[in-house]
Amino acid sequence: MVPSKKLSLILFFACSIFVQETLAEVICESLPTNLCSFAIASSGKRCVLENYQNEQGNLDYTCKTSEVVVERLSGYIETDHCVSACGVDRKSVGISSDAFLSSEFTARLCSPACYQNCPNIVDLNFNLAAGEGVFLPALCEKQRVNPRRAMLALLSNGGGAAPGLVAVDSSAFAPASAPTPF
Repeated sequence: MVPSKKLSLILFFACSIFVQETLAEVICESLPTNLCSFAIASSGKRCVLENYQNEQGNLDYTCKTSEVVVERLSGYIETDHCVSACGVDRKSVGISSDAFLSSEFTARLCSPACYQNCPNIVDLNFNLAAGEGVFLPALCEKQRVNPRRAMLALLSNGGGAAPGLVAVDSSAFAPASAPTPF
């Protein structure tokens, strides 16, 4: 990436965070459910969408604050552009590493539109991948060079993925100690 373009992206990202933080405090429990997933409260804790059975016996949704802290993105609500570019769904309840088994999901996550512009979604998936023994920057490089080989590496025991990918409840998700690729 050209240094001036990279600097422009960094400045844009910094300004967008500043504007969000100066306009209003983000409180997960106050967010509408269609903005909950991929939001981070002003406290720095991730927001999670949870479902419950309402008084009429129907399935309903609420936004809650998790215990997972994101250090650099407090008060951040992911843009619709990033949700679309990264191929994620705001109606997701919990998260699962099974998404990495979809070559379409991995291709969208690793695309420049997502990987270089959507730090919250990338950070969440970086940590999820790390929990499965996969280094997301290496997976994305393999995806860029040879998508079929990336999937083979992910599926093989020697490719950095833990055998038997499992579903993870997002409220129990802890960030990896490795720094994100930004």
